[in-house]
Amino acid sequence: MTTDLFALCFDAHDPLRVARFWSGILGRELVEDPRDGVTLLPGEDGGFRLRFAPSQEPKTVQNLMHFDLTSTSPEDQLRTVATALELGGRHIDVGQRPEEGHVVLADPEGNEFCVIEAGNKFLADTGIIGALACDGSQAVGYFWSRALGWPLVWDQDEETAIQAPGGGTKITWGGPPLMPRGGRDRLRFDLVPADGAEHTAVVDGLLSLGATRLDPGRDDDGGVALADPDGNEFRVLTAR
Repeated sequence: MTTDLFALCFDAHDPLRVARFWSGILGRELVEDPRDGVTLLPGEDGGFRLRFAPSQEPKTVQNLMHFDLTSTSPEDQLRTVATALELGGRHIDVGQRPEEGHVVLADPEGNEFCVIEAGNKFLADTGIIGALACDGSQAVGYFWSRALGWPLVWDQDEETAIQAPGGGTKITWGGPPLMPRGGRDRLRFDLVPADGAEHTAVVDGLLSLGATRLDPGRDDDGGVALADPDGNEFRVLTAR
């Protein structure tokens, strides 16, 4: 496919507040977004943009995606947790066990994330955002591998993971059982055509891989709203 992952888009009641939180955690530059809201540019370790778009829809259930942040040492993990709390984050309970080494937190609008303990081998070749951990089926992992042209780096027991050929953040799917849905997804992928590909051809290619077209009322900024085989909404933008 000739498609690039341009950004991960967060719906936010206060986009600037949430963007400042993640800027402080990740050390990324914050800029105005020409479409709406604000954006964090990719960091030195690569990765994709983070976009924060205004939305008044309430958060009612646990997100289907969350970040796994890496740590270089136990002290580094403690520093990341302390920074998150100082910036307005909080501890939350999503059923983690006391013996697990990661710390589960939420940003100022309740978006869950984990700070992983040092020494995690699966995340050893990534940056500070080690993984975008997603609830999803094996089939959706295969879909996104084909859609982005990212190879599978894990495919076992219905769990899958992909990573860009140049490295960086992994995207993982945990397999069944899948979580219940509640309202519109607050985190979504924004894709753009790559290598001069035509927007219509990219959309048609994604549909041929198993995506579905959503109500045109969800289209904005010239983008087309689609859903992957698990029903996760994403958009194909016309330009970067």
